[in-house]
Amino acid sequence: MTAIEASLPVPVTGTAAGPDPAQVRRANFPDVMDFYAPGLKRWQTPEWTPRNPRRFLPVSVTGSACALSCDHCQAKVLDGMISVRAGEDLFALAARLRAQGSEGLLVSGGSTRTGGVPLLPHLRHVRRIREELGMKVIVHSGVVDPKLAAALARAGVDGVMLDVIGADETLRDVYHLDLTAADMDRSLRLLAERDLRIIPHIVLGLHYGKFLGEHHALEMLTRYPVATLILVVLVPLTGTPMAHLPPPPPGEVIDFFATARLAAPATPINLGCARPLGPVKTELDQAAIDLGLNGIAYPADGAIEYARSRGLQPRLFEYCCSLTWTGDDYTKVEVSS
Repeated sequence: MTAIEASLPVPVTGTAAGPDPAQVRRANFPDVMDFYAPGLKRWQTPEWTPRNPRRFLPVSVTGSACALSCDHCQAKVLDGMISVRAGEDLFALAARLRAQGSEGLLVSGGSTRTGGVPLLPHLRHVRRIREELGMKVIVHSGVVDPKLAAALARAGVDGVMLDVIGADETLRDVYHLDLTAADMDRSLRLLAERDLRIIPHIVLGLHYGKFLGEHHALEMLTRYPVATLILVVLVPLTGTPMAHLPPPPPGEVIDFFATARLAAPATPINLGCARPLGPVKTELDQAAIDLGLNGIAYPADGAIEYARSRGLQPRLFEYCCSLTWTGDDYTKVEVSS
């Protein structure tokens, strides 16, 4: 049991046991619920059809290549990203996308054998993209070393995403990395020392559909000035070694929502893009609203009205749920009452 697990009450899932996560949220945030629809995939519901699906797009600096071939992904996530073309640099790609209506980029890619995304050759273009094109630039870094942290700070990126893994076994068995959770903590420390905006993700059920290091990851994150915590849920993908596995039990996921809210009462916490579809998605989205999370990416049909029924004013944003600090100044879509 981690220190966080020992110090927190039993997670609240509609009972009277311990503090109410929804009340903790209301004590620290206004009565709004944010919903996000970036252009990472084609999506709409009867409640919301995004006006500009190209407003925020993912870019891969490695094309479809990844040196790790992790058991949960096998580089399939890269297939939906826009690749930097041969002979084209990141600024030229950004300018092309800006002309087509894009206003922000998630710069990502496959990993190296040491766990980082090879961003260094591309970061020199970020400041021009932000200043000349007026675009937001979020990067997905993977594991961070001092050289990358310094380069990210010089580039002036808007934020840094990374998956925080709390179990050595998951780093070894799922990611095939010769690293430990201490290396994840070091990455967070290096980003914090450079005053970079930290946007960590915790993948719930990442160890073959089971919880293993999630609470340790959460404990690590509470030591640092996290801008936004993103929770996502393992979705076993066809063609990967996890394809035959069920996703983690919804009850465990929901309990973690409450645990995270109580562990980080003043940190924005969003339910990110990845989670199971169908009735489970509806169940998770409603639980996220009830248990004090701040936002949801690609909400299930009915989630927007459900938030309103819980006394929360919905706000719709056509960009990544990591960009929580931009607020009303960036591409909000008005919602009628």
